[in-house]
Amino acid sequence: MGVVNITPDSFSDGGSYFDSKKAVAHALQLLDEGADILDLGAESTRPGSRAGGAAGSALAPAVHVDEEQARLLPVLEALIAERPDAVVSVDTYKAATARAALAAGAEIVNDVSGFAWDPAMAAVCSDSNCGVVLMHTRGRPEEWRTQPRLEGDALLAMVRAGLEGSLEVAARAGVAAESIVLDPGYGFGKRFEENYSLLARQTELLALGRPLLAGVSRKSFLGRTLAPLYGGMDAPADSRDTASRAAMVAAILSGASIVRVHQVRAAVEAARIADAVLAAGYPAFLQP
Repeated sequence: MGVVNITPDSFSDGGSYFDSKKAVAHALQLLDEGADILDLGAESTRPGSRAGGAAGSALAPAVHVDEEQARLLPVLEALIAERPDAVVSVDTYKAATARAALAAGAEIVNDVSGFAWDPAMAAVCSDSNCGVVLMHTRGRPEEWRTQPRLEGDALLAMVRAGLEGSLEVAARAGVAAESIVLDPGYGFGKRFEENYSLLARQTELLALGRPLLAGVSRKSFLGRTLAPLYGGMDAPADSRDTASRAAMVAAILSGASIVRVHQVRAAVEAARIADAVLAAGYPAFLQP
């Protein structure tokens, strides 16, 4: 899954593809490099943002649904016109944007809130019979830096309970179970070291009965681990690509069926090696 950020403030590429023509060109390049799915997003969910529209915040307001669609839909429509067979996911937690994107040709809704931030989202997905990615998010982005630390069983239990809750909401709305992929939500309300604990035990989430998506690309916990190589400062986002591929391979070996990445070509090559290792029988408990 190749990432296309149509935002002026993404943590990973700093608005490089905010211009719609640049975004379309970038999306086409990712397809040519081997992306199976494109994930288009028009609102940053970086730590500290107002994504989710939390009330009473002193931070800048969340991107309004009209602005989100004004950014997203021209890119989506141009992309579908250029590559009608492209499989496109829309990264949004807003039901109205999801509905508009699905009507314009998107096939998957990637909801970082796991159906928690917009009560209408589950019904939109059910009515459209689209694919759905349900991510676990601990609180809203402006709350992440103040979340208490969790370790081991408590962390995994929290993530599992949250994903189970999202699955229950989906089931009540009539979303077909076979259309759902689950995402542990690396970096979304997990403190730096907690992400490694979660990655080490990711296979346990397969017990929920759905495929897993892992989005570890360029996440801040990787930059923190690389800090000794960068004078004690966290490695900047554009210097985390080698670390991203290492974490991605770990995620695949731990049961991820889809990986969300910024650099596709190198990720495709690394994923092929990881798949070959799995095909050779490692680890045995993931084999049919």
